[in-house]
Amino acid sequence: QVPLVDTGGGLVQAGDSLRLSCAASGRTFSNGRMGWFRQAPGKEREFVAAIRWRSEYKYYADSVRGRFTISRDNAKNTVYLEMNSLLPEDTAVYYCAASPLLGGTWDYWGQGTQVTVSS
Repeated sequence: QVPLVDTGGGLVQAGDSLRLSCAASGRTFSNGRMGWFRQAPGKEREFVAAIRWRSEYKYYADSVRGRFTISRDNAKNTVYLEMNSLLPEDTAVYYCAASPLLGGTWDYWGQGTQVTVSS
């Protein structure tokens, strides 16, 4: 297993910003992708954003496009999720995930970090 450690969650007010980080150790995903998912209470886990490691091609869920930005630091083997203009409906546990191959399954998951946005 490749540990993914996701951090950076917290309690903020609507309109605030947060940056989540996910550090991978033990291997890289240079031929694959890393991303973020979230799960709100009583809801299914949903895709948020992903980045293809080599090309840095990024894609987003409609609900966060324009507010969230995913990026990666190759030297640190870390992916980030910059979240701006946060809304109460962004409240969820956010999970980092990694896929060794483009188009492959999300084989590796972080432990999750709680983001709570108050109105």
